Amino acid sequence: MRAKKLINLPLTTDMFSLRFAYICLLLIITVTGCAQPTQDIETEAVTQESEATVPIESLDTSSFYNEAPQLATLVESGGLPAVDERLPINPMIITPVEEIGVYGGTWQRGLVGNTDHANILRIVGYENLMRWNENWTGVVPNVAHSVDINGDTTEYTFHLREGLRWSDGMPFTADDIMFWYDAIYSHPSFATAEQVKLFGPREEFSVEKIDLYTVVFKFNQPNGIFLQDLAQPTAADPTSLPKHYLQQFHVDYNPDIDLLIAEAGVETWVELMELNVGEISERSVDRLSRWTNPDLPTLHAWVFDGIGYSAEVDEVTLVRNPYYWKVDPDGNQLPYIDQVVFTKFAESGDLVDEALAGRIDMQLRHIATDEYRTMFEENAESGDYRFVRTISDFVNTVVLYLNQNHEDPVLREIFGNKDFRIALSHAINRQAAIDDIFDGNGTPYQVAPAPSSPHYQEQLATQYLTYDVELANEYLDGIGYDERDTEGYRLGPDGKRISFEIITVPEVSDRNELLEKHIIPAWQAIGLDVELSVIGRLEWEASLADNTHDAAAWLAAGGLDVILDPRNYFPVNYESSYAVRWGYWASNPNNELAEEPPDIVKRQIDLYNQIRTTNDTDIQQDLMGEILAIAADQFYVIGIVRPEEGYAIVQNNFRNVQDVIPFAWIYPTPAPANPQQYFIMPKE
Repeated sequence: MRAKKLINLPLTTDMFSLRFAYICLLLIITVTGCAQPTQDIETEAVTQESEATVPIESLDTSSFYNEAPQLATLVESGGLPAVDERLPINPMIITPVEEIGVYGGTWQRGLVGNTDHANILRIVGYENLMRWNENWTGVVPNVAHSVDINGDTTEYTFHLREGLRWSDGMPFTADDIMFWYDAIYSHPSFATAEQVKLFGPREEFSVEKIDLYTVVFKFNQPNGIFLQDLAQPTAADPTSLPKHYLQQFHVDYNPDIDLLIAEAGVETWVELMELNVGEISERSVDRLSRWTNPDLPTLHAWVFDGIGYSAEVDEVTLVRNPYYWKVDPDGNQLPYIDQVVFTKFAESGDLVDEALAGRIDMQLRHIATDEYRTMFEENAESGDYRFVRTISDFVNTVVLYLNQNHEDPVLREIFGNKDFRIALSHAINRQAAIDDIFDGNGTPYQVAPAPSSPHYQEQLATQYLTYDVELANEYLDGIGYDERDTEGYRLGPDGKRISFEIITVPEVSDRNELLEKHIIPAWQAIGLDVELSVIGRLEWEASLADNTHDAAAWLAAGGLDVILDPRNYFPVNYESSYAVRWGYWASNPNNELAEEPPDIVKRQIDLYNQIRTTNDTDIQQDLMGEILAIAADQFYVIGIVRPEEGYAIVQNNFRNVQDVIPFAWIYPTPAPANPQQYFIMPKE
């Protein structure tokens, strides 16, 4: 049974009480469930939960909604509707970590380089239909206020928040989600591997509008982990594409689109669309230009103050969204903080200097590494900051990916030989590297689930870690690479020197130092001609996605959330950089870069598809165990060090920050910890 809508009734004092009663009813419905059969979804460390994070009686009904003073001034001058008219009937209620905050202040953060857009996403870009709860133990409704699931998990009915508005004041409704489905996901010009991974091929997935505030996502087969998929940062599109704004750039909606194409100086309407909403391509995990258009309406707590993110600007400012739809238990519209300022730095060391001096309010990205830990500990008092712990999903700080799908058949044969990868692993003195680069903080480790994970697999974690140069040489000799040229380099199957390049990016100085001082010399010492190439982040990403790299160095996630991020355990998509073509095949066999993998890889893909079609956690555990056992036998990637417990620095007057925060890409730290309820306590 649905409660009667009251959004259009005049908001008298009596109506405030009536509207509050309606909110209570909606939250009760959310907690107890609706008429359709609802099935709990569980995976390891992930369960479906209600959005109600505070008891209903904790809301203060004496004065209904409060707002920031700057917004109240705009309301008084007639420049903005009253706060009650700006909020949905059923706003999301966020319980502060410590206390009800105060309005005001500027949150100072730092960017590094020209491609640090993920930094912005982690603060203002996470408003999906579903979201992770603060501690990463479950998913909760977000833009949706509730969800119904049918018995076999083939249909998910989402009930949207009535009266929710985009940052320009226009209503957010089911029509916006249908615009994403019809104009982007279903349009042949915008096929993406990432969207297929999340929602499935077009022929197996559909979305249906029931009414203005209800949509149904339908699958041809059971999808037992769909809510968890929707909580990932890559699932932002259904709630990020405002129809009223973007339809002008789409050929199916604007008959006069040629005029806009000419004005923009582009050649096609697809380029026009991507100019305004970001590149919609195979590698659009987090579209850079999603943050370059300051006019794009959003549902975020803070919005661009006239200037978007680009290489040309040194500072980006985001100001509070007057239509933001979350409140605290006292009815105060969030966010508390007036604005977020991102200052761009050329290198992480420059940002660290600012943080040590106390001029960064709260951050871990780029600065909270073992490399800088001692300095931060020594300067905490003078910098007036404290530490919070971070529990990382990143299970390895430095991972080596040899391209087993290389375009060069010789390097493909070399890299595809498991004994070659074993030899390279034994050639590395991990403990010496940890002592030198990470001040002894870390443990030699391959790429495997963390010891605390129910998916921990000892063989996968510990095999081939022994530093043994003699054994490494024996492996290479045994393969048949025992002949060397006059300079001592080994000759490959074509009789030429085995030579390849490892690509990395400049933002990770500790990783690059490890590569330069420990990995490259170690591999050269066993007769391999290896070089390190430090290139820009966008060039690095393009090289991997286009399969033009020899080898790459990065870090590895999937230490805690193994099922949702298995890219290092088998080629699940193009981000499996050791086998890009197989990864494309796993997500979309029709992709032009897709290549059918060997049977053992197809077995892993099949097992993973079985995981996705069941919500039985015991079955999921068993299936994932088999995938990991195959990964251990195949030894796809080479790991170096498992990081110790991490940290973030927080100014002492910067409040409502959890003492322990999960750290991951899937959990885009700190966004699920509700930065909207952070506040800055004025210093005396």
